[in-house]
Amino acid sequence: MRLHTLRLQAFGPFAGTHTIDFDALSTDGLFLLHGDTGAGKSTIFAAICFALYGKPPGDRDLLLRSHHAAADLLTEVTLEATLAGRRLRIHRIPAQKRPKRSGQGETDQKAETRLSEWAVDADDQGRWEASSKSHQEAAAEITDLLGMSRDQFCQVVLLPQNEFTKFLHADAHGRRELLGKLFRTGRFSFIESWLNNHSRTTEKNRDAARADVLRLVERIHQAAGPDLTTEQPAPSPDDPQTLTTPARAWAQDLIRASQADHEQALQAASTAAKNLSSQQSHEAATRELQQQQATHARAQQQLALLQEKAPHHDALVQRRDQARRAQQVAPQLHSADTATDDHTRAQNTERTTRDKLLPEHAGLDAGQLQTAEQQARSQAAVLAALIPEEDTVRQLTADLARTDIERQDFADQQRTAQDWLEKEPSLRRTLEARRDTARQAEEEGRRHQAALDILEVRLEAAERRDAHLAKIIQAEQRLTEAQTATGQTGQAYVTIRRQRTEGMAAELAATLTDGTPCPVCGSCTHPAPAAPQNGQPTRQDEKDAEARHEKAKATQEAAADALHNLREQAASATGEAGETPLTDLQAQRTTLTTQLAQALDRAADQGTAQEELLALDGEHTAMTQQHSSATAGLSARNASYDTLTQRLDELTTKLAAARGTHPTVAAHADELVRTADRLKEAAEACHHLTTAAQTLTYRTTQATLAAKEQGFDTLALARQALLDDEDLHAIEEEITQWREARAAHTAILEDPALQQAAGQPPADLDAATAARAAADEQHAKAATAASTARTRHQALTTLAADLEATIQRLQPLEQAHTTARHLAELVTGNSPSARVRMQLEAYVLAARLEEVVTAANTRLHIMSEGRYTLSHSDHQAARGARSGLGLQITDSWTGRPRKTDTLSGGESFFASLSLALGLADVVTHEAGGNPLDTLFIDEGFGTLDEDTLHKVLDVLDSLRAHDRTVGVISHIPELRRRITHRLHVRKDPTGSTLAHLTEAAE
Repeated sequence: MRLHTLRLQAFGPFAGTHTIDFDALSTDGLFLLHGDTGAGKSTIFAAICFALYGKPPGDRDLLLRSHHAAADLLTEVTLEATLAGRRLRIHRIPAQKRPKRSGQGETDQKAETRLSEWAVDADDQGRWEASSKSHQEAAAEITDLLGMSRDQFCQVVLLPQNEFTKFLHADAHGRRELLGKLFRTGRFSFIESWLNNHSRTTEKNRDAARADVLRLVERIHQAAGPDLTTEQPAPSPDDPQTLTTPARAWAQDLIRASQADHEQALQAASTAAKNLSSQQSHEAATRELQQQQATHARAQQQLALLQEKAPHHDALVQRRDQARRAQQVAPQLHSADTATDDHTRAQNTERTTRDKLLPEHAGLDAGQLQTAEQQARSQAAVLAALIPEEDTVRQLTADLARTDIERQDFADQQRTAQDWLEKEPSLRRTLEARRDTARQAEEEGRRHQAALDILEVRLEAAERRDAHLAKIIQAEQRLTEAQTATGQTGQAYVTIRRQRTEGMAAELAATLTDGTPCPVCGSCTHPAPAAPQNGQPTRQDEKDAEARHEKAKATQEAAADALHNLREQAASATGEAGETPLTDLQAQRTTLTTQLAQALDRAADQGTAQEELLALDGEHTAMTQQHSSATAGLSARNASYDTLTQRLDELTTKLAAARGTHPTVAAHADELVRTADRLKEAAEACHHLTTAAQTLTYRTTQATLAAKEQGFDTLALARQALLDDEDLHAIEEEITQWREARAAHTAILEDPALQQAAGQPPADLDAATAARAAADEQHAKAATAASTARTRHQALTTLAADLEATIQRLQPLEQAHTTARHLAELVTGNSPSARVRMQLEAYVLAARLEEVVTAANTRLHIMSEGRYTLSHSDHQAARGARSGLGLQITDSWTGRPRKTDTLSGGESFFASLSLALGLADVVTHEAGGNPLDTLFIDEGFGTLDEDTLHKVLDVLDSLRAHDRTVGVISHIPELRRRITHRLHVRKDPTGSTLAHLTEAAE
């Protein structure tokens, strides 16, 4: 890749349009990019990356648009470069806001990409030909020509020395993270992860199948119960070997035992059922006899009670007959009672209405009352004509009071506005001081928050570190105990094996018989066979000792693996947290949190102060207007108040005569109307009382005649005999019930069957019930036992079938897990047969690191004058950490390797520069060999002395000797003297600018 030109417009700190001619800058193969901090040196590389990949390095999307640019100037980047022998022009416009072409406001400008290629026709005429306008097509074509991703491009084209110094001093984990991104070895990590997941999956499936077998065994235990015994031992979770064939035999033995128990329970249930049927028949007969005897006795008792109530029955019959005759007089009685009530109400009404009259009207008759009513209404009509004048007085009084209130209100507004305007300058100075203090606190809070975020990450890692270190002590103790147990069981196994070997002759002699050849010498006679010693171990004793030793070794290996994993996790956490104690980090967090809270409290006042300042401006305007309005309004209200006062005095004198002793004219008129209404009401009550008295006399006479016709001497006797329909119906119902009950009990006593039952001895139902209950309980127990036995046998049969299917599924899962675990241990470096604990991805990256180190040593040898040589190491890392990406440097002056973090600042610079250049070579080769003709080196030269600086520049000269252009980004004055072509970036309040400087131009 070779850069030709770069055109920036409204990009980052560059407000206008600027073009960089890399062909002119690259005339000598080396150019310098310098300028003040923050001027925009890194923005140039960001623009190159954005042109190629449509995105700047890292996450800087928000910084693309220049804050200094004019609103109608679009942000654009155009890059001309040669990629894989093809000269391309890439033009990109990011998504942004722009002014509308017509009307006010803004609209969205969509992102655009245009890719063109320089082509020469048959007449040797060159022109740009459009290649693509699609973001995806352009990105795919450019990435294919470069052969590397955006992260790889940013790492090998721009060589930031601080990053490679970190790489030089980093641990294996840090190097793995960078190399993994550059060489895209994530696929190997995916393989490791897949195999680990597959191993865990097979283990989970195997354990699940074992758990299923154990659950079925437990369910069989529960189904069989404690009373069912077998000759076969039950499977045990401590011995997986018992979960297959032994489990089958144990389950079948239980099935046979449950079948025999079921047949025995069925025979007992049949016998109990026959006895129960006999007792039930006897109990039914006894119960029927008892019911017949009880029915006969109750009938005799009830009939005697009815005979005792016969006088009461006769009285009820007489009362019913009188009530029926009184019902014939009921209409006349009701009419007389109604007339009496009406006459009483009329008397009360007439007396009440006369009580309401004035003393002078109380003795008048009906005609005189009507005349007095007409006179009162005439006087009320005269006064009603004057009532509107009273409303006018009230309105004038209200207007006068309102006008006085408005005068006072305008005076208060005038005084309030004047007081506020005098205090306003002091308030403004106080608010401006609060706003400035809050802005300073906000900036301080940002610094504290950034420091606190970093500290939180270290705190979390420190907590993990301390927790892992505490677990390591326990794991080491468990490993020591396991090692002791392994040694003891191993010694016991060797001792038993030696004793058995020494007594092997006696063991062989025990198998000899006369006439059979000896398996050792071949003789058929055995004159002196060896005799066994006391305590001689057998072959089974030797196998048991060997099994105990193997189990102890497995426990030791598991403890060692657990300790190794804990050490690896602790080392990783220590790398993140450092060696600082957790309490110190927590104290730092407490301090930072307190400082942040204090700063935020102070900064929170900024918005309030600014809002109060804006409110103060608005209130100043309002108070000025209020003062002017209040002065004009007060003058107008004073004139209106005088006019209203004069008119009110005139109307008050006129109405005083009309009111008299009453508070208002309307009250006087209302009093006259109420007097007329009471007079009218009293006259009507007098007429009504006369009519009611006449009606009462007539209806009383008619009711008396009707009562005598029905046999009652007085109206009082008729009213006393009268009953309502409900009471009369109740008496007749009671008479009917007495007669029906006597007939029913008489019929029961005449029943022959009941008479025969009453002549027999009393039935003993309790004895029959007790006998039936005993038989029922016996039958229930027998039936329950038979049902339980049948259910248990069926459950055991079903569970045994399920157990057989589960055992058949378990066997292949055991083999699958063994294979998967072996493969996972191989690729993760945990296999016992692995020489070095190296993961698959680390193994691949180690090979790439060796290539990088080889390429880096070519430049390092020149820069260090042959003193230093980088080397890759795959030795075991400290504390059991993963190995494979170690890096050390050999000093030829001492002949010994040393750690890279012991290098001085200048030595670290050229060592890391060598690594960066070597990495660029290897990544380029990895990407397909497309040459990178342009490189950028960012800072780090300030750590070099003058001689070392010359050596580094000689190495850079060697790069341009291979037709490569190197751009150096630095502030060092010496580089300005050594490098002829320079690109100077100047910052300015209106936006940064670019200038191509040469020695001749200066």
